[in-house]
Amino acid sequence: MSLPLSRVEFTPRDGFDPASWYLQVPAIAELCSRGVEFTNPVTVVVGENGVGKSTLVEAVAGAWQSGFTGAQDRMWSAGASAEDTDLPRHLTCTGMRPRPHGGCFLRAESMHSLFSAADENRVRAHDQGYNELSHGQSFLHYVAERPVGVGLWILDEPEAALSFRSCLALLGVIGDLVAEGSQVIMATHSPILAACPGADVWELTDAGIEFPEWTDLDLVRDWRSFLDSPDRYLRHL
Repeated sequence: MSLPLSRVEFTPRDGFDPASWYLQVPAIAELCSRGVEFTNPVTVVVGENGVGKSTLVEAVAGAWQSGFTGAQDRMWSAGASAEDTDLPRHLTCTGMRPRPHGGCFLRAESMHSLFSAADENRVRAHDQGYNELSHGQSFLHYVAERPVGVGLWILDEPEAALSFRSCLALLGVIGDLVAEGSQVIMATHSPILAACPGADVWELTDAGIEFPEWTDLDLVRDWRSFLDSPDRYLRHL
């Protein structure tokens, strides 16, 4: 199977600082030393706060977008933020050629600005504006209404905008995207989204990148334990 993105590897360029803080994060150090392979249309990245999930997906998104040539889809991403690292400059993406322009990069902190830009570029003024909807509704509408076709979709903690039922709806949308030939990379804390049918699951830990079964994920065990007995946790607050 040919994927839009099949491999990301570290190729340090001018200006790289070998003392960069992100090299101290085990999962990012592993990316930089060995690269990462994508062999499945859906990859779900999970792990505790601070293990490098957002750093990883933001870097991949930045490296992917910088490789666009010719007519670039301006709505693929809201662009970099001041907090982003320089890691994308030092990554090289390998995959389908010619590179597909479909998909998008969505993260919670930039959704509003991206949706505002989309609203300003509406073809018909009477069309429903994304920022006229709730956070979750606008997210689902944006993903579902992007142009159909092959592309790369990178989602950073989309559950921040979604209810339980909307998470299930997103899994349905992801299935539709894959059926069209697209690829999805998603960082999440949600056991629902981590259960995406057929997905490869990467768990980022203090040891690097691991590949457990869904039932063995820390987040699945933690949620099961909490829902079985909330008081066991709440009494310690």
